[in-house]
Amino acid sequence: MASDLPIIFDRFKLDPASGQLYGGAGSPIALTPKALSVLEYLAARPGRLILKGELLDALWPDVFVADGALKACILEIRRALGDDAHTPRFIETAHRRGYRFIGNVAQGSAAPAAPPVAPPVTPGPIQYARSGDVNIAYQVCGTGPVDLVFVMGWVSHLEYFWKEPSFARFLSRLASFSRLILFDKRGTGLSDRVGDLPTLEQRVDDVRAVLDAVGSRRAVLLGISEGGPMCSLFAATHPGQTEALIMIGTYARRLRAPDYPWAPTREQREAFFREIVDHWGGPVGVEERAPSVAHDPAFREWWASFLRMGASPAAAIALTKMNAEIDVRRILPTIRVPTLVLHRSGDRTLLPEEGRYVASLIPSARYVELPGDDHLPFVGDQDALLQEIERFLASARTPVDSDRVLVTVLCGDVESDGRRTGKSASPESVERLRDLVTEHAPRFGGSAVRIEDGRVFVVFDGPARAIRCGCAIGAEARRLKAAARLGLHTGECDMVAGVPRGVVFEIGSRVATLARNGEVLVTRTVVDLVAGSGLQFTDRGVHALAKGHKSWRVYAAREH
Repeated sequence: MASDLPIIFDRFKLDPASGQLYGGAGSPIALTPKALSVLEYLAARPGRLILKGELLDALWPDVFVADGALKACILEIRRALGDDAHTPRFIETAHRRGYRFIGNVAQGSAAPAAPPVAPPVTPGPIQYARSGDVNIAYQVCGTGPVDLVFVMGWVSHLEYFWKEPSFARFLSRLASFSRLILFDKRGTGLSDRVGDLPTLEQRVDDVRAVLDAVGSRRAVLLGISEGGPMCSLFAATHPGQTEALIMIGTYARRLRAPDYPWAPTREQREAFFREIVDHWGGPVGVEERAPSVAHDPAFREWWASFLRMGASPAAAIALTKMNAEIDVRRILPTIRVPTLVLHRSGDRTLLPEEGRYVASLIPSARYVELPGDDHLPFVGDQDALLQEIERFLASARTPVDSDRVLVTVLCGDVESDGRRTGKSASPESVERLRDLVTEHAPRFGGSAVRIEDGRVFVVFDGPARAIRCGCAIGAEARRLKAAARLGLHTGECDMVAGVPRGVVFEIGSRVATLARNGEVLVTRTVVDLVAGSGLQFTDRGVHALAKGHKSWRVYAAREH
């Protein structure tokens, strides 16, 4: 039942009891009854997109009314309020879909207070950052006090972000309190298409390239869905560049396991791969990702276009397969930056249990679960999510200890009978191994080479690069008939007076002693982080790798 209480916004008062709109001086403003009814219906539901069908059914029940009659009412209202369709202050048009009242409704009126609505943002120019030999498209909007990197899940397309009104509104609101940095992941949208699957560490490299291009030293990372695991890895490996971490509708792994029962089974993933093959070009997955607008023809058309422009069918399959192999459970406890995890209670794509699980593994993370069934954050009640984000960014945050980082350590050990009998390897053999490591490590981004207890260590910020470096060293050692067995582990490292220290070195060292000459062995933690790399692994069983720590499964790594 409609309320007879007045609705007050800006200098206007709408009085349903008298059927009158009043201006700032209390003078009545003439509106036809139907236009007044349209204004009352919209103003009583501030911030919500009202579809044309809903308006017509509510105000012209059981009567066929042409769309032009509704447009005429909106035009009459805009003239009465002095509103501009191009830069609206009160009524925003969602092209071919409906209208949203964006004026701030005063407290004490019949309608609830409208959420803050940012004025539409003019998207910045598309520019390109160089990441290795790949061009990454990016865009900057807003001039707020904090840099906010928006990482879309699955596929993306910078220009098509802005073609959907609800998405444009979501981004405009983010840009109202930040310098918003958008980019297309490699292989999608306006960024270069690539032949090989992008790995998580390559995506991290792409973010760093964009941050360098825009002159950002520290930024907040906002990861949507599949963007969450990548942002997690960035925050763990580059805490000095990470102001805070926000994830919406995210997960820790994408395939079901006995200790992760919420994810799809491999059979369910295969079924989704077939759906992509058979139906790409249409609105694939819209029913699960945006159920509240899944039957809206305009949204379905935009979603289908967004997917087509974002990725080819082959690229979509490749990205989805790579995402299916991701498992970041072991790195989540190493995240030290302030973290906010948001999830909707009825999310059909990623269950809320997954968001709770992610938050439970990150020290001091804040988890907020909000009502709603939509997975896409800009669909449904986007204002509840945006308010949580703005509140989180406005709060005081404890500075992070940037001397503790996630690294991958490569350990080179000299195989010898003397080592097994307790004797040290010869200085000459250790020196030959050091020369091999020193020669190859810089080509793969390795740093901090050092010798300790007859072993050679080198640190990497990406596990796939570390493995490839190990394979190159092993191949060269076999060619030269030199002694070298290699082990890798990913874990936390403390920088003490510029020297990396930590149990990660002990574990990497132990893995190396299990390897054969010229062989590269890695822990399960490393394997989980290199999905899409094309590297191949052979199971070598479970081993106790460090005193007082659990056992790890170890794998032999090799390139194609």
